[in-house]
Amino acid sequence: MAAAALVLPPVTPPDYHRIVSSTLSVPSDPQTTIPVGLLACQRDPLLRELATTVVSSRLAEAPPQPKRAKKDKSGAPPPPATPLLEVLLHDTVLFPEGGGQPSDIGLLTSADGHVWDVAEVKRIGGHAVHYVKVVEKTVEDALAVFTTGAKVHVQLGDAGLQRRLDHMCMHTSQHLLSAVLEQRYQLDTLSWSLTAYPTPSYVEIPRAMTPDEIAAVQDECNRYVFEGRRVHIEVQELDAEGKNYRTPSKAIPDDYTGGVKRTVVIDGLDRNPCCGTHAPSLHNLQLFLLPHTDTLARGSAASARLLFLAGPRLLAHLAAAHTHLAAAAATLSCGAPQVPARVAQVVDERRRAAKRAEDLELELAAHLARDLLASADGAALVRRRHRTDDGANALAFLGAVATVCAVEAGTRPHTVVLSSAPPAQTPASTTVVLVFGDDERRVKEVGDALKARLGVKGGGKGMRWSGKFTGVWKEAKEGAVVNEILGL
Repeated sequence: MAAAALVLPPVTPPDYHRIVSSTLSVPSDPQTTIPVGLLACQRDPLLRELATTVVSSRLAEAPPQPKRAKKDKSGAPPPPATPLLEVLLHDTVLFPEGGGQPSDIGLLTSADGHVWDVAEVKRIGGHAVHYVKVVEKTVEDALAVFTTGAKVHVQLGDAGLQRRLDHMCMHTSQHLLSAVLEQRYQLDTLSWSLTAYPTPSYVEIPRAMTPDEIAAVQDECNRYVFEGRRVHIEVQELDAEGKNYRTPSKAIPDDYTGGVKRTVVIDGLDRNPCCGTHAPSLHNLQLFLLPHTDTLARGSAASARLLFLAGPRLLAHLAAAHTHLAAAAATLSCGAPQVPARVAQVVDERRRAAKRAEDLELELAAHLARDLLASADGAALVRRRHRTDDGANALAFLGAVATVCAVEAGTRPHTVVLSSAPPAQTPASTTVVLVFGDDERRVKEVGDALKARLGVKGGGKGMRWSGKFTGVWKEAKEGAVVNEILGL
């Protein structure tokens, strides 16, 4: 992840975090947990490490599971491969998931110097619970390390910092985008998703947007980025009235018990309740909107998703696009600017080549049909023909042969079995079989015999029956059985 996409100040400005309630303060007792809303990661999003103390720890009873974890027959998710401890700290630089933002990952260093991986941080009520992996020690030893009052060092680490900068950039960009959408086009953000890196995130809005509207929104957002509008946080005590403060896309969770109402402010542009980590300014958060919206159903009305990229994800997107474009240019032996025209030319040539191949196949089918008819020399036609074909639709070619043969045979009695196998066969290969004739009863008899004796799966109506044989088709074996069924 290209975390260098963000050029941030070395420290968060001192007025970034503003407690606006006179009776509210950050708890200083090391044996109590600072509530979510006042955590160090929320007060100072650029802080990477912190010395703190353990408030409590226990073995995780229901550790977090991957969303797509497979379940056994009883419906229960599989147990985790690694035991996890639930650790409560006095304070933390690791953000617990919330506000649409996934949790941070990071490291804990205990007093004995051992480094522990933090797999996830979740908000439980008003507390940030750290899920710590127990790998090299026993659970008993780990619990002995994380006793109440134990000193620990919590840090983001390299991977955690890159993840934080990506999430912070995308989340702040979403606030900017939602504000401009609402003010310019009165489009509320119904929901949003901070997807996994490096895919675009999206906001869901009440209707689709035109390319011109999207371009205008992107220009306006990036004007605010160029201006470097500052971002700060206002925190106050949460009362019953404040907890009911909702917007279409944001609400204070019903199970939140931290007692803090936190508002993210983009100077002169937006105020929104949010618990996430946000950049202290819009500088360098260049925003790119994908020039389309995906329409989807939402209840009885239609809504749309507007996808966006910023910061590290935008750089990753540009790097990948450049790599793909350069590879395409090399394959097409042209410069990058000529790729669209060259691709259009190749597609047109392929279309014309496919039409020529189709015309030639029809000519070949007619030739084979007439050859079959000539081989019977005016008598009743009972024949089998096998061919090797690596075409995409061998059955369609056999059908063309049958059509010409039926037309030119007229009232002449005929029963024909055509088969076609790929040139390189394996036990999983498919050979197509087509039976056609002038007698519906006889065609069905032959088809049923192919099912019974060769395991061909298929069926048909009227004068045609088609099926598929799975395996290696051997003319000496399978072909002999077909000849026997036809009485040849």
